Amino acid sequence: MPFEANGRARRPENLPGGAPPAEAPELWLDAEYGITRAGSLPDLRVHLSVLERLWQVAMVRKGCIVLLLALIWQVYATLLDNDLMFPAFDAALLALCEAVVRGELLRAVSASLRVLAAAYVIGVVAAGLLTVFALTTRFGSDFLETCTGMFNLLPAIALLPLALLWFGLGYPSIMFVIVHSVIWPMTLNIYSGFTGVSKTLRMVGRNYELSQPAFLFKILIPAALPQILTGLKIGWAFSWRTLIASELVFGVSSGSGGIGWFIYEKKNQLDIASVFAGLITIIIIGLLVENLLFNVLEAKTIRRWGMKSC
Repeated sequence: MPFEANGRARRPENLPGGAPPAEAPELWLDAEYGITRAGSLPDLRVHLSVLERLWQVAMVRKGCIVLLLALIWQVYATLLDNDLMFPAFDAALLALCEAVVRGELLRAVSASLRVLAAAYVIGVVAAGLLTVFALTTRFGSDFLETCTGMFNLLPAIALLPLALLWFGLGYPSIMFVIVHSVIWPMTLNIYSGFTGVSKTLRMVGRNYELSQPAFLFKILIPAALPQILTGLKIGWAFSWRTLIASELVFGVSSGSGGIGWFIYEKKNQLDIASVFAGLITIIIIGLLVENLLFNVLEAKTIRRWGMKSC
């Protein structure tokens, strides 16, 4: 679509060869006024107010939804009038700020993220090795399909008693269940991405006589990147939830000091506002990772290459 230097869409009369035929009008995007119809109605433009422009921003709309949910929370808690069962939103925020100022919550977050990062990296590496094994041998493909069919259906929380027996109390047990929750869905998505690469792209690599490493990094990985990122996002979500559930069990025994232990400890102290503060922290961290890591990575890769609509 042609644009002028000021960012507005060029008007039809300024186009070389004149305006398009009246019998085939088309829509033109105007950066300031929205959408205008060229051809038979060249002057029809809709001026957007400041509020309407803000409403076009996805983050603004999502922020309004969050505020609406917070308002519903506050109103319901006020009507219930039972802080022990359901504290108000402002009480949870106050408890969150106090826990951050004391450093208690930050220490819990740091402990949880250290364990999560180590287990997640191990899961990613293991998923990559399993994918390579499945792509290079027929037995590897059968092995992967069989294992994912069995273990992907097995909840990680069900392995907690065995992890306690095999690895004892502490971080190794938590990392074991996290790796289990990460490796199978991630491997399945990565493998599906590589096997879904079109034959045309594979033939392009062969026609250029690329070496195996060049064929992998220039053809297969870029083509499979949407599925790879999906696997990484699913693995992150599973690992984050498994971490909190594991800390609620192992944190009681070993005092690992993660967010799950923070929530369990505050529940025992009947500090329910701090329990909700821990839950809010879990949500905030999840949103930050989703929007500042995975969405940015998507925008700089598959959206930039035109492999996914923005």
